Amino acid sequence: MKKIFASIIAISLFTACSKEFLERSPIDEQTETSFYQTPDQALQALVAVYNQLNIGDYDNIHLVSELASDNCFGGGGTSDLVWKQWDRFQEASNMNLGVWQKYYTGIYRANVLLSKIDGVNWGADSTLKNTYTAEARFLRAYFYFDLARFFGNVPVATKPLTVSEYNMPQATPAETYKLIAEDLKYAAEHLPATAYAGIPTSNYGRVTKWAAQALIGRVFLYYTGYYNQNDLAGVVTKSQAIGYLDNIINAGGYGLVDSFPRLWQASGSSFAGEDNKETIWSIKFTHKGLGNWDQHNGNRMQVDIGIRSQVLNPYYKGWGAGTVTAKLWNAYDGADTRRNASIISIEDENLTAYAVGDQSQYTGYFWKKYMPLNDGNADSKGGNFQIDNYFDDVIIRYADVLLMSAELNLDGDLAKAQHYYNQVRDRAFLNTTSRKTLTTAEGKKLIMEERRLEFALEGLRYWDLLRQGMTVAKAAIDNSSTDAQFNVTFRPETQGLFKIPEQEISLSSGVYKQNPGWAN
Repeated sequence: MKKIFASIIAISLFTACSKEFLERSPIDEQTETSFYQTPDQALQALVAVYNQLNIGDYDNIHLVSELASDNCFGGGGTSDLVWKQWDRFQEASNMNLGVWQKYYTGIYRANVLLSKIDGVNWGADSTLKNTYTAEARFLRAYFYFDLARFFGNVPVATKPLTVSEYNMPQATPAETYKLIAEDLKYAAEHLPATAYAGIPTSNYGRVTKWAAQALIGRVFLYYTGYYNQNDLAGVVTKSQAIGYLDNIINAGGYGLVDSFPRLWQASGSSFAGEDNKETIWSIKFTHKGLGNWDQHNGNRMQVDIGIRSQVLNPYYKGWGAGTVTAKLWNAYDGADTRRNASIISIEDENLTAYAVGDQSQYTGYFWKKYMPLNDGNADSKGGNFQIDNYFDDVIIRYADVLLMSAELNLDGDLAKAQHYYNQVRDRAFLNTTSRKTLTTAEGKKLIMEERRLEFALEGLRYWDLLRQGMTVAKAAIDNSSTDAQFNVTFRPETQGLFKIPEQEISLSSGVYKQNPGWAN
């Protein structure tokens, strides 16, 4: 953390995501003191905050959380260790350093912009200032939320730190989540209420009021569940969380895509397209880095989960991480359209050319969501398949808003909860005869099962397990097999938290304390 907060933003190093709004090039090399004078310079600084969303490789939090859940094994090659270590809750030196540095770099950039924003010459109209402030605060909240779920007690800064402030102690979860909630409320209140149909395509990927409101719902459910609290750190009540989600449903202009498989690129010509009416917020990626390893424009998680070292039409090659468990495949009803849209079955798709090779923890199942495709692969576009895959990472879908609202309404408006739940399930089965009846007592269990099926391999399952408690998490994640490579034992003494990198504890001169269950 010391290195991160000590660094100075160099505008000449800002690297854009190269999709519409984010496709901006630096106009000159400038210092921090001469920058932050004009709205355009403020926008460049804001893009730098967004750019940090693209950072991540084998340690992408989306992938790591799936490995830690009961949806996937570590996979990869027989010599690949790190994915298996996350899967098995094992120790590794400086584990999670990339995660720590990614998010604190993003927080630092957001804090610099927020500290300079009053000095920008905005003219007579303060609307743009409020919008940029809201976007920066949303992104800061998003970064802190991932850090807080991942590590628990984390140091919290709301401004660039001086040297004497580097070794600040870790904040309590209540303090961290209070800041997250306040930032998200600010974003929800200051971003325009532009319904989906009115959002310019050039702004896709930018934060909206609806994204802020939806993330409030996600944070509320996680914090109140994991920490057994009644509200979100004294900032957002349950009724307010419901109100935010209701506003998205009633005024956001979003809706479910008519067929679940059409949400994903593997559906080919039927694909509904990125930024469809179900996408409330996504992280944008592009192939335009064209093989430049200094760029971070591509979705590097895709090569991680690609079928290992072979092209099997319609799929392209990758490293075979996150082999899907048979338990996930078998959790689906055979009539559920989400199963074959989410998971590749080597046998069912008759991929007879497949060779196991050095694939570790082979199960016969791979990700279909986010799987690189042969048609339009990164290599054919002049890039490198290892770094230039370009499917956007969908962070919040409208289906999530419906199921979050259903969960929150179980003990207050059961009919409303049932209505939202039915919409998701009806779409999955393409009928109304596969519905299940929610009750106050059993409704949450049904919704959690539905969330697993709806959001499989989208990075939500592990956190949904943790917020139900360590007993539930362990019962789901533990796996015993006659083949030792598939044995997984969740360690409840860790409370589901990951290891803080030793480097950061050392740099803090021992101020930071390691999470329980992990060696220093």
